[in-house]
Amino acid sequence: MKKLFLSLLTLLTSSSLLSAQCAMCRTQLENNVSNGDPGIAAGINTGILYLLIMPYIAIMVLGYFWYKSSRKNASELNKRVAAS
Repeated sequence: MKKLFLSLLTLLTSSSLLSAQCAMCRTQLENNVSNGDPGIAAGINTGILYLLIMPYIAIMVLGYFWYKSSRKNASELNKRVAAS
């Protein structure tokens, strides 16, 4: 648990060094913005956010089904215990 906490702390404190885009994408976007066309940059940034949120949504859906399943199993177990 301590190693996980230290890893997360290191990741969060070094996030200013991380870049959201690869070097080629960043160069292309900077050129487009400097030429007065910010539309492509907004589209790529939206795509990055879309790719970022999909794993979280998948985990939330799996967690919901796991929770419902565990609640159902717990209620069935309680019914069996009460019946005996």
